[in-house]
Amino acid sequence: MDSILITGAASGIGLATARRFHTNGWRVGLLDVNEGALQAVHAELGERCWYQRLDVTDMSQCEAAVAAFAESAGGRLDVLFNSAGVLRTGHFEDLSAEQHRFTLDVNVAGTLQMCLAALPYLKQSRSPRVLNMSSASALYGVPHLASYSASKFAVRGLTEALDLEWRRHGIRVQDLMPPFVNTGMVNKQAFEAPVVRRMGVKLSADDVARAAFDTLQGDPRVHVPVGLPFRFTVLLEKVVPQRATRALMAWLSRD
Repeated sequence: MDSILITGAASGIGLATARRFHTNGWRVGLLDVNEGALQAVHAELGERCWYQRLDVTDMSQCEAAVAAFAESAGGRLDVLFNSAGVLRTGHFEDLSAEQHRFTLDVNVAGTLQMCLAALPYLKQSRSPRVLNMSSASALYGVPHLASYSASKFAVRGLTEALDLEWRRHGIRVQDLMPPFVNTGMVNKQAFEAPVVRRMGVKLSADDVARAAFDTLQGDPRVHVPVGLPFRFTVLLEKVVPQRATRALMAWLSRD
């Protein structure tokens, strides 16, 4: 039985992904800082479901959680899905240094640490994969989401590097790049950003979960854009000067 370990699994994209893989017969491991919500998801899914509370910014917790799930799954891990993330919006100078740092700690350090913790167990799998959550915000820096955008650029770069470096272990590393998704995180924060109000939020968590499942069926791309409008944007960005992308972002994000 294939196994997938998901961070940020108690809500949003992580939860939708857990449900989709579980429905398709996978053993799912749920990790999240919200233990009460994890217990509710575990009660919903039941058999073939495992959970543990995790703060992804704590390396010792990452190592312990991955080891515990791998032990429950026969000593190996087939897929790591780094879905945990946070979002803070506002003018750059209106957010505190602590808020910027927390975004980077969860979105970047958390992804790095989970990759490190998972590597020994991924190496035991027949077809190991890592799937990271990047974002459309990693195509061009987004005003009012500066540190979030920077964190997703970092995830994009990490994904590219590890996909090449971990070929010697037989591990594929990919990321998903959706625009804004209708989740609690976005609904609480992102509508304060002009770019979100103008573009709207057209994707659901289920849309991204479907993309995650489809990607792991053998999609050869390192970066997987999610949603038809953003796929078109990615293609357009390859053929028009970058100043056009900059001009579009400036127009969308004007106060």
